[in-house]
Amino acid sequence: MNAARATLVLISVFIPAALGMAHQNADNPPEVIFVNGDIYPGSVFEAGADGALTAKPAGARAQAIAVRAGRVVAIGSNADIRRLRGHGTREIDLGGHFAMPGFNDAHAHMAQGGFEELVVNLVGSASLDEMKARIAAKATHLNPGEWLQGGGWDHTKWPGGSRLPNRQDLDEVTAGHPAFFSRVDGHIAVANSAALQRAGIMRNTPDPPGGRVDRDSSGEPTGILRETAKALVSRKIPAPSPSHRRRAAELALANAVRWGLTSAQDNSSWEDFLVYEDMEREGKLPLRIAEWLPFPAPITTLEQHRSHHASPDLMLHATMLKGFMDGSLGSRTAALKQAYSDDAGNRGLPQFEQDKLNALAAERALAGFQLGFHAIGDAAVQMALDAFRQAEQAVRQRGNTPERGFRFRVEHAQVTDPPQFAEFQELGVIASMQPNHLLTDMNWAESRLGRDRAAHSYAWKSFLRRGVWLAFGTDYPVEPITPFRGIYAAVTRRNEAGDREYFAEEKLTIEEALAAYTSGSAWAEFAEKEKGSLEPGKLADFVVLDRDLTKVPAAEILKTEVLRTVVGGKTVYEAGRP
Repeated sequence: MNAARATLVLISVFIPAALGMAHQNADNPPEVIFVNGDIYPGSVFEAGADGALTAKPAGARAQAIAVRAGRVVAIGSNADIRRLRGHGTREIDLGGHFAMPGFNDAHAHMAQGGFEELVVNLVGSASLDEMKARIAAKATHLNPGEWLQGGGWDHTKWPGGSRLPNRQDLDEVTAGHPAFFSRVDGHIAVANSAALQRAGIMRNTPDPPGGRVDRDSSGEPTGILRETAKALVSRKIPAPSPSHRRRAAELALANAVRWGLTSAQDNSSWEDFLVYEDMEREGKLPLRIAEWLPFPAPITTLEQHRSHHASPDLMLHATMLKGFMDGSLGSRTAALKQAYSDDAGNRGLPQFEQDKLNALAAERALAGFQLGFHAIGDAAVQMALDAFRQAEQAVRQRGNTPERGFRFRVEHAQVTDPPQFAEFQELGVIASMQPNHLLTDMNWAESRLGRDRAAHSYAWKSFLRRGVWLAFGTDYPVEPITPFRGIYAAVTRRNEAGDREYFAEEKLTIEEALAAYTSGSAWAEFAEKEKGSLEPGKLADFVVLDRDLTKVPAAEILKTEVLRTVVGGKTVYEAGRP
């Protein structure tokens, strides 16, 4: 934790030095100052004597910020900051509103979110009938033979909450077009008869490794495809055009800054990364993107893509390798140590054999890659921890231990058993979690897991007590990209109506929740010296809100509106402006 403590430098220490430096260099004044704000510099995790992490303030409240070359020059009172002005300095009045470090979504799928806006968006469909109606409306506008596709349906929110859609349901409304629609979590999908035919999926088609083709009582495919079986159909769908990719990126990124994101750690395709690169070249990339690469890809490809941006680029670069250990709890494909309480005999669908996973992890760690593994069930979490241990040992045996540590990550970590908390701490593994998932999952998680196992699920506070760093995100578009739902969930453990609670002992303080969404996320991408708090020398990435998140009643957090999003001192979103 020494590195973490080193990042905690009070603003009061910096202000005199920053002001003095600016006065001595009158020819280099700030380009812009933001005044009349209620500026919360943020909070950072710090270890106590018992090893537990708590959120500590990054500095005192302030009124104004001075920015030069995209970084904070100074933060202090209106009078102090105005004394730094030069002839060309612009002044922006924040109107007394609350400002804080910009949100850093530690787990997002930006391109997928944009594509959902361009196809059949099934998010929020309240019933199978509504899902079918949305599909039917789109089918009337397609050319003959054109694919119908989209996603976002969630059968657990429909009346009854148990029946999955099937190919016959789709056949009724797709007018002969091949059709393929992913569930909201992306781990299962439903295809119609035309799509199954194009993919050659019949009653005797074998299940692929790590996947399953659901079949009815007669042995015929139902249309539901789980995990790797989805690719049997999806690989038949024509790739989106360059213009389609660009439009999807524009929609998703505009949505992100609208909700106060200044950074996103993104899991999209390499083709989407190249679109972001074009936008950056044109000066149109509105937020910072750290792009993940696919863990199973050949090591030569991974190294080529990592080096694609040869020089450090704080707006866009490739970072972590993302691997999948299992599926999702909602789809009952998350890998559990014991069977699902509501599905006897089913322990989910692990995506790797441990020996192969260990070998791949060691090879990639030796090549200097950060590793992050999607793991929702406790069996999948164990797979990830075991692979991280093997990878670390392989690197240490070569004498190549990275100076900043490995910072391995488990993405989601929704179901854990008590001994695993100690393993996270021992290995320095980050718990990259999405508290907004609880707002959906609390409706059925306990029935999936049973009460004893559920008590250790979505265990944010337990991780902090054991000295494990938290990094928060949304998993957009599985959940909406707004950070405020996740913050609300983290501090209340209640549904949005406020009438149902899920194991309240795992609640966080508002300071802890904000730290996980800002400085914790920065730590998870090795960027804690650049962002996550508002301090002189760091990037001028912040968000202005219509309420003070540290003071309002928890229910009011859900109503928060973003007034301004600032990246590198430049306003990339302002409420009321196109």
